[in-house]
Amino acid sequence: MAQQTPVRAGPAGGTDAVVAARAVVEHGLRACEAYSRPDLADRLTAAQRRLADPGTHIVVVGEFKQGKSSLVNALVGVTVCPVDDDVATALPTYVRHGEQTEANLVLDGDPPLREPIAVDQIRLHAVEGGGDAGGTRPDGRRVAGVEVLLPRSMLASGLVVVDTPGLGGLGSTHAAASLAATSMADAVLFVTDASQELTATEVDFLRRARDLCGTVLCVMTKTDFYPAWRQVRDLNTAHLVREGLGEVRLLTVSSALRTRAVKTSDAALNTESGFRELVRVVTEDIGVGGATRAAQDAAREVVAVCEQIAGQFRSERSALADPASAQRVIDDLTQTKSRVESLRTNASRWNQTLSDGISDVSADIEHDLRGRIRRVVNDADDALGAGDPADSWPQMEAWLQSRISYELVANYTYLRDRATDVSAQVGEHFREVSGDDLGLLAVYNPTPLLSRTEFNPDIKLERMTTRKQTMVALKGSYSGILMFTMLPSLLGVTGLAPIAIPIGLLMGRAGLRDEKRRQLTQRQAQAKNAVRRYCDEIQFVMGKDSRDTLRRIQRQLRDHYTARAEELNRSTAQALQSATESVKRTQADRDRRVKDLDAELARLAQLRQRAEAVGG
Repeated sequence: MAQQTPVRAGPAGGTDAVVAARAVVEHGLRACEAYSRPDLADRLTAAQRRLADPGTHIVVVGEFKQGKSSLVNALVGVTVCPVDDDVATALPTYVRHGEQTEANLVLDGDPPLREPIAVDQIRLHAVEGGGDAGGTRPDGRRVAGVEVLLPRSMLASGLVVVDTPGLGGLGSTHAAASLAATSMADAVLFVTDASQELTATEVDFLRRARDLCGTVLCVMTKTDFYPAWRQVRDLNTAHLVREGLGEVRLLTVSSALRTRAVKTSDAALNTESGFRELVRVVTEDIGVGGATRAAQDAAREVVAVCEQIAGQFRSERSALADPASAQRVIDDLTQTKSRVESLRTNASRWNQTLSDGISDVSADIEHDLRGRIRRVVNDADDALGAGDPADSWPQMEAWLQSRISYELVANYTYLRDRATDVSAQVGEHFREVSGDDLGLLAVYNPTPLLSRTEFNPDIKLERMTTRKQTMVALKGSYSGILMFTMLPSLLGVTGLAPIAIPIGLLMGRAGLRDEKRRQLTQRQAQAKNAVRRYCDEIQFVMGKDSRDTLRRIQRQLRDHYTARAEELNRSTAQALQSATESVKRTQADRDRRVKDLDAELARLAQLRQRAEAVGG
């Protein structure tokens, strides 16, 4: 078996903003080293790692056979996603930048693992009927997707294009997983072809995707195949406006024309294909936009570091420049230090807000999950009670899994929103004391959790065979005949023999009907119990994961603000020490130190200006 290695970070982004941000962060790291602030250097090192892979993810979603894989191939200018009229994509394919063309199988893990595969084996793993299309390998490891690295300039800024399996209807498990993926994406390309106008299901999915991810584009494919595509485009535009989705931009493309234009280097044909505008939107509006945001975040970290270092220098300079006011500066710093030290205690307001907020969110998320599972069980009971599970069980299994998937995605979306609210409250309370800014909150992708619990009910829902029905009917008939022939003769009553056979047959029919009813009730009870067992297991697994997620968020926020409090405490302590020592200096020492501080403040101001220019 090929060697498994942790998934590596993506290549460095190639946009000017990212390059400028890297340079500013490098200067900031040198400043931290020069001023002996390893704590601030750790902060910039984390920003440096984020700049190494801006990772702007564009998720391509849509129903089966709408041209998603062809669109991805045409977009990157090379065939990487399998395209076939008879098979469909079964695993997501991640297309990103690489120095050379490579392919990897991405396996679930923490961190995820990847296993190199040959490029010509992508089809084997990515399509239905392939070796890993079921999602789990013979060794038990779950296959999360296929990753393809390409030396394409449009991907160099950290752009990652994700080709997903078809939705299979809004109620399918694939659709639930796609919605979960869109909640973690930077942008969504919803693909529909020009054969017909948008369906109600597609509009509903677009609305949900818009709510989960702010940037959504609708791309209409196969314009070369359907002459009436302009009319369909106008109808789709009207649908989007009428449904309150007017901000969703609609683009029309032909992957076939784009592929031919790339092969023949035909600029006019490329424009006719519609891909010129799509590439511009993807690379400039989305790709560069994502890289720019990463650069801005890193630049803001440099600004914050410069402010902390400059703050302690300014306090020392104030005490040196005006010895008469030195004591006032020292008193102010002492109060500031006391206030900052309070941020490090468990009794601080931000810490209490974090603890209480996570407890409240945990209770609300558990209650929301229990309510959702209860509604699923009730709906399943109603459906099973209205028919025979022997007829409807295959449809019930598919419905149950897709419904559970949607409820879990909705529960995780609720968790993400509530956790974001708690994060904002904690940040506000921290800033009330320190003025420090908020770090990024990460709520991890719930998609892998949707398939963690398999539905394998051990129940028997077969109807009675014809042979068994005959035996039940004969048994009832025999009892009736015996009742109206043997017993009357023992009592000396005669004349009932002619009616014994019809009555026996009626009793046999009634007995058969009662047995069928009893077995139907038994099958319904078995099916309902199977649904409850599955839902109980789902609630157990997902409840545990929700609690783990919230604890991870709590630790993330706690560690972030604890680190910021330690930085502020160290900066204030050093400023207080320098201000206290300044009182003991001679006038000549003060003058020399003021010049040194002015020089250092000028350097920090210059670095801050560069960072502010990058951060906008």
